[in-house]
Amino acid sequence: MIRKAIVAVLLCALVVCASAANVPFSQARKKSGVAPKLQVDLLIRGGKVVDGSGSKPLAEDVGIRGDRIVFIGNAAKSGVRAARTIDAAGLLVAPGFIDPHTHTIEDLSDARRKSNENYLMQGVTTVITGNDGASVLSVAGTLEKWERQGIGTNAALLTGHGTIRGQVLGSSDAQPTAEQLESMKSFVARAMDEGAFGISTGLYYAPGSYAKTEEVIELSKVAAARGGVYDTHMRDENSYNIGLLGSIKETIRIGREARIPVHISHIKALGTEVWGQSAEAIRLIKQARDEGVEVTANQYPYDASGTSLVSTLIPRWAEVGGRAELLKRIDDTAIRTRLLAEMEVNLKRRNGAEALLFTSTRNKELWGKTLGAVARERNKPPVEAALDIIKIGDVSVASFNMSEPDIENFMVQSFVMTGSDGSSGHPRKYGTFPRKLREYVYKRKLITLPFAIRASSALTAATFRIPERGLLRVGYFADVIVFDEQTIADRATYREPELLSTGMRYVFVNGKPAVEDGKYNGALAGRALRKNQPPSPAH
Repeated sequence: MIRKAIVAVLLCALVVCASAANVPFSQARKKSGVAPKLQVDLLIRGGKVVDGSGSKPLAEDVGIRGDRIVFIGNAAKSGVRAARTIDAAGLLVAPGFIDPHTHTIEDLSDARRKSNENYLMQGVTTVITGNDGASVLSVAGTLEKWERQGIGTNAALLTGHGTIRGQVLGSSDAQPTAEQLESMKSFVARAMDEGAFGISTGLYYAPGSYAKTEEVIELSKVAAARGGVYDTHMRDENSYNIGLLGSIKETIRIGREARIPVHISHIKALGTEVWGQSAEAIRLIKQARDEGVEVTANQYPYDASGTSLVSTLIPRWAEVGGRAELLKRIDDTAIRTRLLAEMEVNLKRRNGAEALLFTSTRNKELWGKTLGAVARERNKPPVEAALDIIKIGDVSVASFNMSEPDIENFMVQSFVMTGSDGSSGHPRKYGTFPRKLREYVYKRKLITLPFAIRASSALTAATFRIPERGLLRVGYFADVIVFDEQTIADRATYREPELLSTGMRYVFVNGKPAVEDGKYNGALAGRALRKNQPPSPAH
């Protein structure tokens, strides 16, 4: 009896040490010479494991207990026992994907959409939201609401510069006084203390566009002091003001002077005037990285961006003061002439009226038509037709003005991760991650499978400082996906943007199944993530 007790104690110590050191249990067994029997809640057996690190696939089993991964290796040889076993033979096992740029605040806060099913079916287990400078003032309140009601994926928040600026300065293009800047800083500090992972800006959009670089640097310093990151929709991705390359230089300057990691959201060369500039953009980023500025970017695998008609065509000076002032300017004959002239220039930047597709499903009259087609129906010049539409209400559009060589050039960079920028009416909200795999890994073979998995998981977790997620590692949270390489694919199109992706056989969020046998099971296993929150202990 004494001998048995000693063996039991040694086995327990072995399991704890293996987990703490992130060493697969099977490896610890080999070193000890003891043949332990580990009990797990779930064993994913016989699959091809791509762990997120960029390493080659390995034939391994993955064991989950509670919300953690507790075993990776050969379960049969290690004597692992499981309450439930999933046969993953012929399937790929990977860490759950992490999307760095989503517009899911409203979705997660809505009782009908809180499941985030469209993301789960892509294999996304964690979303980051509050991007483009548009977030919530109460980070704590939003996170608490998500916890009370339940959410389908894990979710992390950024605090939005545009939201904070609007709270302090309204829709004005004025520069903040010293007192107003301090007020903005206090909003950033509070948001970070409440759990935000960083600050986001939308310097292309009003009111963020009215901010000078120095303002952004000062606010970013507050986030940096609390371990946050800077996420940005840059001031320009085309030639609207300082240009694509000028915007990248501005972003790098913010990172250098605020001493903060900077992340370029949906990096692209948006328009014929800047096509081909991806090479120089990449050179600038690599140079900055070599100099110690941590610069990363995300990208969606589509040649059309998604935004609003106002953001696409209306110059920012016309938006000063908000929508009411914009409508006055539209009706002012003297101002309207200037407005239309500048809209014509912006339309050329967007490759013309046939390159703008209306994607707002709320407006059935416009949905699925180009601005050119609508203008012909109304017998008006495209910009005149656009103003008529804007007077009734802003609508979303897909803007087809990226080149495939630039898309591919950005995609192969080790610092570029996958991000959906999911917005209603654009297929990227339902298809980004499977599309990247199907189109660029399996069909074109532009990137390898390990490269794509890393770009969709571990790289994002490291960039945004999300602990113990993004990798298949013993001790990490059990966000795990199992998919069929033959059938993984996006189905959403611009005509049918809300078709769920296929190929995800199983999706586990914090150890709980959310997708089983290719179907969402209704689980709300996601967690509201907080910056600097101590991780919960393993179960």
